[in-house]
Amino acid sequence: MEKISFKKLRGSQNLRLRLLLSTLSSTPILIEDIRAESMMPGLRPHEVSFLHLLETVCDGCKVEINETGTKLKYKPGIIMGGKHLSHDCGRSRSIGYFLEPLIVLALFGKKPLTISLTGITNDSKDPSVDSFKSTTLPILKRFGVNSDGLDLKIQSRGVAPGGGGEVILSVPILQGGLTAVSWIDEGSVKRIRGVTFSTRVSVQFENTMIYAARRIMNPMLADIHIFTDHKAGPLDKISPGYGISLVAETTSGCFISADTAVCYARGQDESGVDDDEKKYLIPAEEVGEQIAGDLFAEIEQGGVVDSNHQGLLFLLCALCPQDVSKVRVGKLSPYGIETLRQIRDFLDVKFVIKPDPDTETVILKCVGCGLKNLSRKVL
Repeated sequence: MEKISFKKLRGSQNLRLRLLLSTLSSTPILIEDIRAESMMPGLRPHEVSFLHLLETVCDGCKVEINETGTKLKYKPGIIMGGKHLSHDCGRSRSIGYFLEPLIVLALFGKKPLTISLTGITNDSKDPSVDSFKSTTLPILKRFGVNSDGLDLKIQSRGVAPGGGGEVILSVPILQGGLTAVSWIDEGSVKRIRGVTFSTRVSVQFENTMIYAARRIMNPMLADIHIFTDHKAGPLDKISPGYGISLVAETTSGCFISADTAVCYARGQDESGVDDDEKKYLIPAEEVGEQIAGDLFAEIEQGGVVDSNHQGLLFLLCALCPQDVSKVRVGKLSPYGIETLRQIRDFLDVKFVIKPDPDTETVILKCVGCGLKNLSRKVL
């Protein structure tokens, strides 16, 4: 029997990204010292949940975790996709944590993917399901992903700590590979759209967020529409909370988003410190003002995507055919920088990075690795 050669890694940093790239590149990995020195050593619940998600959409992958959770062996399988799948994302991270890697994997599956994901739809840590629908999906279309069959339906809302939200993700498969892009014109903002939600609090909270956000944005732009969404999950699981997501569309077809949600704390953060003293809800007016300011800050940075989507943009460029992709972003985010490093290590794709002092943006170029969907079912 042929001995499996594992790529050895250390630490808990970017575990989700490492697992994604391991699966795409068919590279078995061994990760040691996962929070070995922490008061709470080992894998977190959301990381274990992500491993279960990989087992759901892939066939033949093998996961081995030691007793303390500080050592992980992962052997990738074949990305299968499929219909009528489901996964409980848990309540330690929101559904947004799982959506970005899942949609990239699904593009290279054997069959189109339709999966129900349950858990927390909106929080302040991960991009919301609203931003995913309004911003992430159009980015995929830019790289040649067929819009037919690409959709995210928000069935119900859920915030921490109770969760109770549900979304249904549909992703078509690539018939070959992605399409290389030259995407350096961010254009000018022509419209802003948004959506608010609230659970187990007065609907007036949503109106207050809208008025506060519009008070800041109206002097800058006329075409602004923010809608309300009163969907709710099972009443016995619903926790009180509210939030808002905004997206700016530019004249060149770019989508820049910002979002946040306000809810009670989950209980403990990653260091094990109790968050009980933080269990209060920020006034809705402050939330509306904050998110309008965050959106303008993202627009001011320049670039064809916001800072939350830099990692996905770089990954899609690296997965393109062996042709040159060229993109412009604002200031490189920490996650964007780490994504570039992991892409280099797993896919052997290196980016040429050139700052543009005139616009204070950064232009990146790379030649893709030419990953093709070899798993797809041949008709």
